[in-house]
Amino acid sequence: MADDKKHAEIDAALVRQLAEILNETDLTEVEVERGELRIRVAREITMHAAPVQYAAAPAPAAAPAGPAAPVSMPSDPATIVARAGEEVKSPMVGTAYLQASPEAPAFVQPGDKVKKGQTLLIVEAMKTMNPIQAPRDGVVAEILVGDAQPVEFGEPLVLLEA
Repeated sequence: MADDKKHAEIDAALVRQLAEILNETDLTEVEVERGELRIRVAREITMHAAPVQYAAAPAPAAAPAGPAAPVSMPSDPATIVARAGEEVKSPMVGTAYLQASPEAPAFVQPGDKVKKGQTLLIVEAMKTMNPIQAPRDGVVAEILVGDAQPVEFGEPLVLLEA
């Protein structure tokens, strides 16, 4: 019995450590095996924080301003594109995949209408496939990453328009 209590205490501490790792790294799942003991801790990613990551001002309102255009419009084309819609950014470091398997069709194509919660692509991190979902209804303006491309945390993946 004393051994069982000792294992239970160790397990609880390990679970707490694994949960801390999830919080610190933005991973969705972590698993550890020690002998016959196997512990998996997972969490669900919600896209509630995604609107904070979007560009604030649409380009059409800034474009007609004649004299103010050089000041308000950046010269970097990537910044101009980001203002044309809302960027869906990667919530983690990993590898982006545009379809569920090499033989499957892409989840979405530019021009596709999508519904909130619809899978746009997946990001694989530590052998876990994490669906990246549309934060709102819209139209896919552009897919900003290639299939099997490594992505960084916060990197724009898809551009959505209203």
